Amino acid sequence: MENDCILIVDDEERMRKLIKDFLKQKNYNTMEAANGEEALKVFSENQNRIRLILLDVMMPKLDGIKATIKIRQDKNIPIILVSAKGEDTDKILGLNIGADDYITKPFNLLELIARVKSNFI
Repeated sequence: MENDCILIVDDEERMRKLIKDFLKQKNYNTMEAANGEEALKVFSENQNRIRLILLDVMMPKLDGIKATIKIRQDKNIPIILVSAKGEDTDKILGLNIGADDYITKPFNLLELIARVKSNFI
C-alpha cells in the first residue's frame, strides 16, 4: 500500500529527523511522535497506515516499554525499540514485553534499515 508508513517515536527531534531523512531516502513514508503518549494517539488515528514502529525507550510522559505494552494489548504490529540502554537485561526486557527487535544508540543507519526491512509488514 502506497500510504504505508513507519512511526518514529523519540523525544529528541534531532534523532527523529535523522531517522526520517534516512528512511525517506529509502522510499519509506514516516510519521512522528515525541513521546509515548503522542505515539499512542498517532497510532490510534492511523492504525490502517502504520506498518512498523521505531520506539525510543527513555522518553518523558510515557516511556517506550509502557507504550509497547499498551500497543500490544490491541495490535500485533512490528515494534523495534531504539535505546541508549544497551545492557542485556534491557534488551531482554524489551523483547519479553513484546518488542520484535531492539537496537542500541548510537547505531549504524544501514543496520537500522536492515532491521526495518526484516520487520516491515
